[in-house]
Amino acid sequence: MSKVAVVYWSGTGNTEAMANAVVEGIKGAGAEADLLTASEFGADKVASYDAIAFGCPAMGVEVLEESEFDPMFTGIEGSLSGKKIALFGSYGWGDGQWMREWEERCKAAGANLAVESVMANDAPDDDATNSCKALGAALV
Repeated sequence: MSKVAVVYWSGTGNTEAMANAVVEGIKGAGAEADLLTASEFGADKVASYDAIAFGCPAMGVEVLEESEFDPMFTGIEGSLSGKKIALFGSYGWGDGQWMREWEERCKAAGANLAVESVMANDAPDDDATNSCKALGAALV
């Protein structure tokens, strides 16, 4: 059975709701899922998973959350080469620049982006929730 980590940071609960939908998709596809906050995850855990979904909202001027998530992600980037991953997150303004830049970081690290990233404007609607479930299933 494949084992997938869902690692996220959420300030308002929107990205957490997306993370829960990703977990639902993973389990629905028959795999094991671990839901972890950014503070619970590090480079030492990357190899323990067949795939990883990362979730973080856009902050400030469309950047990753700077106190917990970005430091964690920077610390694991060197461990992502060849790893099957997916990205998701919510935003309240802008056009998704933070997601495009995050995808580029992942590609530069050699990660395998398994599925199109999912963005939700504020709270995830039914379409975003279903896309998160599909994202989770695609990682299995």
